[in-house]
Amino acid sequence: MKKPVQHEESLPDGHTYLALGDSYTIGEKVEVKDNFPNQVRAILNERGILFDAPQVIAQTGWTTDELQTAIDKTKLRKRYDLVTLLIGVNDEYRGRKADEYIIEFESLLKQAIQLAGNNTDRVIVLSIPDWGVTPFASGRDRKQIAGEIDDYNSANELISKKYKVHYINITQSTREAARDNSLLASDGLHPSGKEYAKWATQVAAFIQEKL
Repeated sequence: MKKPVQHEESLPDGHTYLALGDSYTIGEKVEVKDNFPNQVRAILNERGILFDAPQVIAQTGWTTDELQTAIDKTKLRKRYDLVTLLIGVNDEYRGRKADEYIIEFESLLKQAIQLAGNNTDRVIVLSIPDWGVTPFASGRDRKQIAGEIDDYNSANELISKKYKVHYINITQSTREAARDNSLLASDGLHPSGKEYAKWATQVAAFIQEKL
């Protein structure tokens, strides 16, 4: 199981970035440099907006409550210049109801905002990818999976709007993997660096306007 460890050196006086999530944040089955937080950093650094290596709190298989437990046990800065949150696929995979997810996601988002110095322009929520289109979901009810993912995303988008943070819908993009295997990693489940690049481009474009 891949650990949320970054190997890149920090840049002097760089902006700080906290990435919260699960396998989609650490980039399961891709190189560390190809996960979306590190691609965000690379894009912004190329544009002269210097970022330290992201601090990543994420693990494959984590649910909302498991992410919260990890946050509680991690030494954090008092404030970050950028915080991203992408969580929920494992809650859906384990059959949890959206009502349970809503409570825990809202708590995580409120904490993310606090960690961004209560600056909602520095917090970005990404929607949950649809793993139901992948080869891993063969033999399962893909329509049901899509419906449950949509329910979860309707909830996290509504909460994001409530707290006035930026929301990026990446779900439809991930559904293109049904026709394009290059968007998938070698395990036939997680996104490839090519797919992560699409997310990173959107995150970087938004935060560039705010810094």
